[in-house]
Amino acid sequence: MDADFTPEKIRWIVQGMIILLLSIAVHEFGHAYAADRIGDRLPRRQGRLTLNPMAHADPIGTLLLPLLFLVSTSGLGFGWGKPVEHTTHDRKKRVYISFAGPAMNIILGTVVAIIHCALVVSGALRVDHALSTALGYAVVLNFVLFFFNLLPAAPLDGGSVARGLIPRSWLDTWDKVAVYAPFVVMAFILIGPLGQVFTYPARFCMAKVYEGLAMVFGTDTLTWYLKAVFRL
Repeated sequence: MDADFTPEKIRWIVQGMIILLLSIAVHEFGHAYAADRIGDRLPRRQGRLTLNPMAHADPIGTLLLPLLFLVSTSGLGFGWGKPVEHTTHDRKKRVYISFAGPAMNIILGTVVAIIHCALVVSGALRVDHALSTALGYAVVLNFVLFFFNLLPAAPLDGGSVARGLIPRSWLDTWDKVAVYAPFVVMAFILIGPLGQVFTYPARFCMAKVYEGLAMVFGTDTLTWYLKAVFRL
């Protein structure tokens, strides 16, 4: 464990926790909002229809593990929020609710990328500033959360999406196999090469978003920065 708490390390820990808390909150809010839109008021009654991070925070998955990871490494790690409960049994509506969380991460990542580009192009933020790096990591984290959560394995959102889309005749077999799905998820988290399944498309999409924004803003500064810092 890296115990060298330099000012830069402390700043990174604080920034990383803020990024994770906001990203997880937006994700869980997406589930709650989708459920509320189709008439399921349970998330609203439970206080989940909010962007307040504390309403969605899980003590271990949102606070403890991410903090330990940030302290011991230079990466953002992973985390999860408190699951949003709903009473919907309709398969199509459940797919809608499940997909809404990852979709919110794509929206947040894209919005942060736009803000990042606007700040750099306007001169309000240097491209090599620590905040610029934090914004870049916020973008890539949210794209990673999108692709990771859509892996077709329980308890990830992708497992619920897949279950809602497969033929009904396959459901019994799916449910029997789903018992082992959490072990598959852990394998993707712990085995580096397997992680490329969701980190590669996340980084690819991030690069394309920034390249598109660079064209819109008429600058190649951020494109160069992504290649130099994030190796995209």
